[in-house]
Amino acid sequence: MKREKWIISLILFVAFALVLACGDGTPAGEGKTGVKSMKTSEASAKTSKLFKILKSGKMRVGTTGDYNPMSFRDPKTGSYIGYYIDVVEALAGDMGVKIEWVSTDWKSHVSGIVADKFDITTGASYNMGRAKTAAYTLPINSVGTVPLMLKKNIGRFDSWESINKNGVTVAVHLGTVFDEQARALFPNATVKAIDPPAREYQEVLAGRADVSITSNIEASQLVKTYPSLMAVPVKAPKFENLNGMLVRQDDQVFLNYVNVWIAMKEKQGVLGQLRNKWFSLE
Repeated sequence: MKREKWIISLILFVAFALVLACGDGTPAGEGKTGVKSMKTSEASAKTSKLFKILKSGKMRVGTTGDYNPMSFRDPKTGSYIGYYIDVVEALAGDMGVKIEWVSTDWKSHVSGIVADKFDITTGASYNMGRAKTAAYTLPINSVGTVPLMLKKNIGRFDSWESINKNGVTVAVHLGTVFDEQARALFPNATVKAIDPPAREYQEVLAGRADVSITSNIEASQLVKTYPSLMAVPVKAPKFENLNGMLVRQDDQVFLNYVNVWIAMKEKQGVLGQLRNKWFSLE
């Protein structure tokens, strides 16, 4: 019972601290309706994932394990590694809880949150379709979108416009923002959505697609792993995909907590250090 009261007090403190941080110091009841509306009751604190996670000592995290260097399997140990993995492990460490990893895929990120298969996901690109059903945390990084092709096709593709032609097949990872982006970028080409565990770049390697698109960060890893691949020499990446973690849309308490943590770790330079560890764009 004492531990339960302590957890609730912690949740209420974090929620109140977030309100003060977002406000201008005006006391409640003096025109500051935001402070009044964001007060968290003990009842709502008890129903939050935050309360349940702290009480059980375990946080269930959904991750795909197919996105190097964000979330992928260590070939030697089979364990999850990557930037997203380090971020959520740091979060769990500060919460004093253990992680239970739950394997998922990109098209099941939101449904897994809604169906209570996991409490939070590792990073996912901001997408208004997902945001209708689940809540994004503050961003933990951002990436651009770039196209990949086989080196033997150099000269065939040299711009975004050169890809948008009849007879060109563009492979994308089903359920990702790249699927949606490809259909907007290449209305004249054929967009081929690849269902996991297969990947879109594998279609290019096998000659079943001419181009694939992914983040600039993953692309930098893929061209190192597969020497026959190269980035299409476009002038600049398209879009700026902000990435955040997903939680339940109706759990403002847990969302507030994670957002406070992200803001603190960004300010302290912790997230920057992790990005430097994992991201190499040379």
